[in-house]
Amino acid sequence: MATKRTTKVTTPTEEKEVKEVKPTLTATPKGKYYYACGKRKTSIAKVQMFKGSGEITINGRAVNEYLPVKTLVGTLKTPLTLTGSAKSFDIVAKVQGGGISSQAEAIRHGIAKALLIYDPLNKAALKKAGMLTRDSRIKERKKFGLKRARKGPQFSKR
Repeated sequence: MATKRTTKVTTPTEEKEVKEVKPTLTATPKGKYYYACGKRKTSIAKVQMFKGSGEITINGRAVNEYLPVKTLVGTLKTPLTLTGSAKSFDIVAKVQGGGISSQAEAIRHGIAKALLIYDPLNKAALKKAGMLTRDSRIKERKKFGLKRARKGPQFSKR
């Protein structure tokens, strides 16, 4: 048995108004800052650390607005919690390339390098946690004669 399928047609008067939510852009703090560049896969993060209250801004937006996943925010704050300076710096990051996970790890790398510039005594804790090492794993290039980087065409005996 075939079932009847009905579609609802809406007229322009019945359509609901959808408000466009624009991201709130925050102003960059002024004064002395510590700068470092962090990288991961194809993401590049330029991080500036200002003395402040612990606010984090990524590409002009608040961290919770830019990164919707809470675990990524935790990943990003790892060097700050490790050194005990989570509430003492405002961080402004400009990041491009890659996905949100890769961008969060690039910002983490940049924050760790900036903390090292701020206080060289942080090196032991950051190095032990692996924050200062650039994760160099990137996608391997496709080779000719193959379908992907390493996958070859299917072999047929006959």
